[in-house]
Amino acid sequence: MNNAKVYSEGSVIKAVYRDQILSEYSNNPLIEALPPIMSFEQVESLIHSYPQFNESERNLDAEYRYHCIQRLFHYFQPWDIHFEIERKISRTIRQGYLSRNPIKPDYAADLQGIYQSIKYKDAGFDRAPLSYSKASGFTIIGFSGVGKTTSIDKILSLYPQVIVHDQYKGTALNHNQLVWMKLDCPFDGSIKGLCSNFFMEFDRLLGDNTYSKFASGRNTTTDVMIPRMALLARRQNLGILVIDEIQHLSVAKSGGSEKMLNFFTTLVNKLGIPVVLIGTTKALGVLQGEFRQARRGSGQQGDVIWERIDKNQKWDLLIHGMWNFQWTKQVAALTDEINGVLFEESQGIVDIAVKLYAMSQIHAIATRKEIITADIIRKVAKQNLKLVRPMLLALKSGNIKEINKYGDISPIDIDAFCGEQLKSITLNSKIENMQQSPKIDKPDNTELFEEAVIQLVAYDIKIDEAKSVVKKVLETNGDFPDVARIVKEALKDILRKELSTDNESKKVVRLNKAQKDKNDLRDIVDKGRKLRKSAYDALKEAGVIKCPVEEFIALG
Repeated sequence: MNNAKVYSEGSVIKAVYRDQILSEYSNNPLIEALPPIMSFEQVESLIHSYPQFNESERNLDAEYRYHCIQRLFHYFQPWDIHFEIERKISRTIRQGYLSRNPIKPDYAADLQGIYQSIKYKDAGFDRAPLSYSKASGFTIIGFSGVGKTTSIDKILSLYPQVIVHDQYKGTALNHNQLVWMKLDCPFDGSIKGLCSNFFMEFDRLLGDNTYSKFASGRNTTTDVMIPRMALLARRQNLGILVIDEIQHLSVAKSGGSEKMLNFFTTLVNKLGIPVVLIGTTKALGVLQGEFRQARRGSGQQGDVIWERIDKNQKWDLLIHGMWNFQWTKQVAALTDEINGVLFEESQGIVDIAVKLYAMSQIHAIATRKEIITADIIRKVAKQNLKLVRPMLLALKSGNIKEINKYGDISPIDIDAFCGEQLKSITLNSKIENMQQSPKIDKPDNTELFEEAVIQLVAYDIKIDEAKSVVKKVLETNGDFPDVARIVKEALKDILRKELSTDNESKKVVRLNKAQKDKNDLRDIVDKGRKLRKSAYDALKEAGVIKCPVEEFIALG
């Protein structure tokens, strides 16, 4: 039975050896411990990703549906290019292990040869030529956003990252097999930085201390690090090295294009392990010429140029699958017009298409339209795809010179968009509560009235007060051309009212103070002195002191 499964990054398993159908793959523990070769159907079932969805979620409050829509960013629908890459990686890993069988004598001889190259600082391995290597690799080049990195991550998850061997067919075999490693090129654009990342990733995966041993120190150059990388890769049985974002490598900082090409060629031919390079079209300048020829001579699997999707069956497969996940209260049918607008505004770039669909749903909920329309998609694209629009227009034109200007597309700030829309969703919830409060007759211009009330609520003004003051402003001043002026006048009215209330409070305080001053004993005594009266007489006349005889008579 073919027990195919998905593994998490950094997964470690104990080796289980499987009988091989192909004779060349037999009697090699590194190949026999790999997951079995998978069929088309198995790969599709393991790498597709459909968001969790329940139709009842459409009845949730807007804030909850906003969170549901985030699931769309995990939507992944494989098609032919994904299966092509999966097959290439499957073949590449196995072919690379053919010449690195740990139970054969050549394996130990190669390790000793690499050690001698390190000892004599021989970056070209000329002193100790390695045994014939069937290592190969390929390059994936395409526009940013078409799904290169996501696809590679999905396909690599079909393999455990580390396999631990202890014995093979009754013979002790103490080996750690690192099936795959994926690196991102550093943003500083240097090859040395890339090599340093190699050692740090080894430390992370295997708990070793390779970086401090092999990559630290001022005199640790690229030429010094390459043989050390080869030794580690061979010793830990690295199956495939994937280097992503190679467009970040700078020709200037790496010492020139020739040195960079030599570096890549050495990785493939001298390290003896398969290398997969991934980048945008900006990387074409780095990979042209000598490197391409060198790879052809090494038995490579064939490069992949990842084009954006044309409006064809693959596009329909992507959109029809995604369209099932709607959290607006009303379900929109996928019409030819909507399908066409989505393609027009995304130009077949998957990342843009998915984000545009998600943003359109959020906008429909925030504006209380509660249904996706072609106009909403156009509006969201116009307002939120400004940074990528020059590239999209170049793609639409089909002009190669214009397209070549845009190897990368700017990232879409989906978080900022969601944040702004969430504010509207929150305000709409307040308005729904407002509608349940005692009604106040609205003026004829209902839309202006409601928008003005929403903005006043955003200023933390109570709903009833906001409705009342907007109604008063419209009735007193007549028509206004825009909401901003209504809100301005309403705020002035509220401020005047608050100032008036404040002044009345101050007046009451002053009156109370004056009344209190009239009964002040010190003031009564001072006034009596001016009239040449004693303190006793002054206080008595003021009624503060009463005559004892009169008091006695009154009490009877």
